[in-house]
Amino acid sequence: MRRPSVSPVGESGSLAAAAAATPLLLLGRRPDPDTERGVVCPGVVPDPADPGLVSRARMARAVLGDEAVVLGHHYQRDEVIQFADATGDSFKLARDAASRTEAQDAAYVVFCGVHFMAESADILTPDTTTVVLPDLAAGCSLADMAEIAQVEAAWADLEEAGCASVVPLTYMNSSAAIKAFTGRHGGTVCTSSNAEVAMRWAFEQGQQVLFLPDQHLGRNTAVLQLGLSLDDCVVYDPNLPGGGLTVEQLRSASVVLWKGHCSVHGTFLPAHVELARAKVPGVRILVHPECRHDVVTKADLVGSTEFIIRAVREAPAGTAWAIGTELNLVGRLAQEHPEQTITYLNEKVCFCSTMNRIDLPHLVWALESLAVGEVSNPIRVDADTAAWAGVALDRMLALPAA
Repeated sequence: MRRPSVSPVGESGSLAAAAAATPLLLLGRRPDPDTERGVVCPGVVPDPADPGLVSRARMARAVLGDEAVVLGHHYQRDEVIQFADATGDSFKLARDAASRTEAQDAAYVVFCGVHFMAESADILTPDTTTVVLPDLAAGCSLADMAEIAQVEAAWADLEEAGCASVVPLTYMNSSAAIKAFTGRHGGTVCTSSNAEVAMRWAFEQGQQVLFLPDQHLGRNTAVLQLGLSLDDCVVYDPNLPGGGLTVEQLRSASVVLWKGHCSVHGTFLPAHVELARAKVPGVRILVHPECRHDVVTKADLVGSTEFIIRAVREAPAGTAWAIGTELNLVGRLAQEHPEQTITYLNEKVCFCSTMNRIDLPHLVWALESLAVGEVSNPIRVDADTAAWAGVALDRMLALPAA
C-alpha cells in the first residue's frame, strides 16, 4: 500500500507548523462543527485559573437575588454545587424548578445538570420562567442513544410484527421528544426510584413494554422486581434492521429493551465487586440500577441516587462501602461521612464527562450574563412536544408512591 509522504520534524510542514495551524479549542470558547457539537458563547467564558471566580459567582448571585434559582445535580462537581439553591437527582430538580420558581416568582432557572434535565425543567415551569444551561454541550450519552426517528422506526417494527398492545415506558434520562412520544402512545415516564411501580402500571395497560433508553434499568426492574426471566426480555438495536430481532422474538417478548446504557454505570463489572470484597473484608457493595445485571446481582444494595445517599447517611460509623455510581457523588459522600470508609467501586475513575462540562467558569458566565440582563443558552421545548411530554410526566406523578 502506498503511504502518504510525511515531512520530518523540523522541516517546513513539520508538526510545529501543523500545530500552529490547528489551535486548541477550549471548551465553551469556540465550537468546531466538524468534530463536536460545540457551544457558541456570546461572550467570554472566564479563565479557569481566575482566582476571583468564587467571588464573582457570589456577586452575581447577590445581584440576581430571588430572580434566579440555581439547581445542581448530585453528579455535579463541588465547585458548582456550592452555589446551588437545591441539589437532587434529575426528576427532583425538575420538580424543584417548578416549586421554587413559583415560591420565589423567579424569572430564571440556572440548571447545572445536562440537557434533558433542563428540558424537563422547562416543561414543568411556567412560560414566564426561562431555563438556562450554562454549557449547551452538557448532554447525556444515554439520552442520545435514543433519537426520536429511531424510536418511531422501532414502533413501526413492533406494529408490523403484530405487537398490538405495547406500552412505551421511558426513563427520565431521555429527550423531551422521547417523552412526548411516550405520552402520545399511552405511556409514562419513570425514575430509578419508581421504575418498578411504573412498569407494573404499564403491564396493567398492555401486554408488552417498550423500555427506553436504558436496557440495564429496564432489565433489572423486569427481572429483579417484577419476577420476569431474562428470556422474557429482548434487546432492540436501533442500528440493525428490525432491531436485530425476528418477528417471533418481538411478539414473544414481555419487555423490549432499547439498546442504550449509561457510560458511567456501564463501566462497573463483576470483577470490580469481587476485587472490592477481597480488599476490604465486610465491605458493602452499593450500586445504581443503571449498572449491568451481573453487577447488580452481586451487590448488597441497589437503588437510585437518592437511595444511595440515604443508605450512607443512615449507616452506623465504621461501615465500609464500595459504591458503584458517579465519582463526584461518591467523593462528596466520603467527605461528608469520615466516620465510614467509602470507596469507588471501579479503581479506574470515571466522571460523568458531559455533566462536568458545566464548571465554575461556565456558571460564572451564565450568572453574570443574567445579572446584566443577557439570557444565554436558554432551553426551550416547543409547545406540542412540551404538551405531550407533560402528559407522560403527569401520568408518572399520578402513580402510587414507590
